[in-house]
Amino acid sequence: MGQHQHQHQQLWTAVDDYFGGLLVEEDEALAAANVDSDAAGLPAHQVAPNQGKLLHLLARIHGARTILEIGTLGGYSTIWLARALPAGGRLVTLEVDEHCADVAAANIARAGLDEVVDIRRGRAVDLLPDLKDQAPFDLVFIDADKPSNPEYLKWALELTRPGSVIIGDNVVRDGAVVDPDSADPRVQGVRRFTELIADHPRLTATALQTVGSKGYDGLVLALVTA
Repeated sequence: MGQHQHQHQQLWTAVDDYFGGLLVEEDEALAAANVDSDAAGLPAHQVAPNQGKLLHLLARIHGARTILEIGTLGGYSTIWLARALPAGGRLVTLEVDEHCADVAAANIARAGLDEVVDIRRGRAVDLLPDLKDQAPFDLVFIDADKPSNPEYLKWALELTRPGSVIIGDNVVRDGAVVDPDSADPRVQGVRRFTELIADHPRLTATALQTVGSKGYDGLVLALVTA
């Protein structure tokens, strides 16, 4: 990281800390989920606290009663989303890595949400067809391996209804998303994902660039219209 970029990162983190300190209530269960995920050697790919709160608020604003999360990691975003559910709501989260799923299960249980959250272990592309009896989902949060995003989108459309919301995370990738010739399969997965959303007659969407403690990235937000 160059000096100029490092200075930007310091400022972005400071701004996140300022707003987070005022607006984001990260309680003991959320803080412990991050600490235990780090201690277990999980990659630091979880959403930032203010991004977790954004997911929580989007779910509440939408009135979501059923949520599908693709990519559990240590369960940090899962806790934020599950806490947005009303009584009787449910969340299904998919995780391919057994170690991550074990850590997430402990974090989710400590948050008192193990009766709300259903962790399913395995490759999402294998698990998604089995969720037809759980559909429709009101909100789908996609935050897993980016090369598979086009396949995840296909299944998200199968498992939602008009009015459902689909959120795809980590789509800017430090700006690499604009490079059509990128050799990075994650960038190509995100580009194809976004192009499929743009062309789909049942979706209307936008994308936001974000800077903060997690660096320079962004998300796609899509509404299922038909």
